[in-house]
Amino acid sequence: MSTNHTPPAERATSPLPPSSAPERALRLPVLMFAALAGSMAMMAYVAVIGPAARELGLPEWVPGLSITIGGVFWMALARWWGGVSDRHGRKPVLLIGFAVFALTYFVLAAGVDMALRQQMSILATIALLILTRALIGAVYAAVPPTTAALIADCTPPPQRPARMAKLGSANAVGMVLGPAVAGGLAAWDLGLAFHAAAALPVLALLAVFLGVPRRTDGTSSGGPRPASGVRLFDPRLRLASATALIAMSSVAVAQVLVGFVAIDRLQLDALGGARAAGLALSAVGVAQIVAQQFVIRLKAMPLNRWLWLGASIAGAGFACVPMVTTQGQLLASYAVAAFGMGLVFPAFQAMAANAVQKHEQGAAAGTISTAQGLGMVVAPLAGTLLYRIAPGLPYLLIGALLLGLALFAGLRRATVPPSEPTSPQAQP
Repeated sequence: MSTNHTPPAERATSPLPPSSAPERALRLPVLMFAALAGSMAMMAYVAVIGPAARELGLPEWVPGLSITIGGVFWMALARWWGGVSDRHGRKPVLLIGFAVFALTYFVLAAGVDMALRQQMSILATIALLILTRALIGAVYAAVPPTTAALIADCTPPPQRPARMAKLGSANAVGMVLGPAVAGGLAAWDLGLAFHAAAALPVLALLAVFLGVPRRTDGTSSGGPRPASGVRLFDPRLRLASATALIAMSSVAVAQVLVGFVAIDRLQLDALGGARAAGLALSAVGVAQIVAQQFVIRLKAMPLNRWLWLGASIAGAGFACVPMVTTQGQLLASYAVAAFGMGLVFPAFQAMAANAVQKHEQGAAAGTISTAQGLGMVVAPLAGTLLYRIAPGLPYLLIGALLLGLALFAGLRRATVPPSEPTSPQAQP
């Protein structure tokens, strides 16, 4: 691939050394499996904690607080973990993250078993759920930025969007399979669902240990390592971070409100609303996977164009939700919005990777993950408050934000000076 299409920063400071063959060292299926297992485990908890709380006689705020606190720790530590992976290598960070993730999950599963057998007090059970979920969020925060940085280390800029999309597809499959498998197991044995979820990060740990070479980049080769210059509000990452925040906020709002929309707009009872919400979220997972296949195959598409197209489609899909009157319309609106999101997510991840130098990839990926974590923490609360004011308001707001982002991306692409490259690997 001609270096004429490589970002100036990477041409000057971040060549892919031929001797180390990093691109050949990258085993993408291993990372995809690890991402799949990790996202399944994270989302499985969301599916079973509600029924578990009812079975244990816990108040409704306990599951909500445990999920929120996990998101807060994820947001707070993602950037730190990314910097650690820059200094000490990607594989050690992934191994530590999955190991502590698995150990903590098994402690959680064992505690839930004890609580179900009435061998633990209500107060101790609440403390167990909150503390273990906080630690899980803190260590799982290492996984998304480190896997993204590993792909950036070992992949030339033109191929990054496609590989980020493959990683995104694995995460999307995990988000669909995790709740489905856990829900099925919980209907049979609630404790078994927690233990099965705890086994998933063990499988991810084994995959990383056996399948990821230690030296896939320069971070673990010894010698002095340049300090990362990535700041929290780094100008190079401004567009990618803003996109990550808007995209994850939109997804979080859509997830938390879909059950209410199904009940209020479609006039369903609680059981019918839950079933409609589950179908809508399944449609979301499928649509994201389909969209990311386009990114994988259309490698010549400029990143700004993916961002413009994806944000436009997603914004239109969300803006249609307040007008739905049937379950089919709800599924279609969510599927359209998710299809657009499937184009947006790999675009901003590749933008972040292309904007920084090689020794800054972990910090950059961590910064983007922090922005996503902020959206996961703030957006559900804001969305529910706006829903109480007017049910269609949160959807119209996120639709407007996405359409505004699309407009900005389109204008930005149109004003790129003719001397600058406009291919997908061009620095955004």
